Amino acid sequence: MTTTNNINDKPNKFYIISVSVLTFILPAIGFVAEYFFYNTALTFELFSKWFIFSAVGLRLLLAGIRQVKNPEFTAKQIFHLDSPDSFPILRELGFANICFGLVGIVSLFRPEWRVVSAFASGLYYSIAGIQHGLQKKSGINEKFALWTDLIIFVLLLLYFIKAI
Repeated sequence: MTTTNNINDKPNKFYIISVSVLTFILPAIGFVAEYFFYNTALTFELFSKWFIFSAVGLRLLLAGIRQVKNPEFTAKQIFHLDSPDSFPILRELGFANICFGLVGIVSLFRPEWRVVSAFASGLYYSIAGIQHGLQKKSGINEKFALWTDLIIFVLLLLYFIKAI
């Protein structure tokens, strides 16, 4: 596999906006909406419910679908790979992301699944974040993935510790 030389890449606005919405905005909307519509207490548990659903469930499901349908995006925009030889591996990553994402989505309706999602997805996000951080050269999109992965990991770790 070859890597591109264009590490000072331009940010992929669609990627950054969609990850930001799924990681930060939708969980906040769900959290506040449930408070106002159902008069639910504003707790870390309530926030975690919506965070796991959106930042894990929706984000990983959508990323997985995109990786299965278009592995070239992840190859070029995140990992700076030019070779189509990486596409089968990225499709398999997509299948894993779909599975993790579905667990996060189901956890909205099955609260006992949240701790499982937090554990497995938290490990995934931590390892992915570390992987991004170990890259000697990284572009804007990879740095964004690094920081959002690590933020998600920390919140999932806090949820897991609180839940067990």
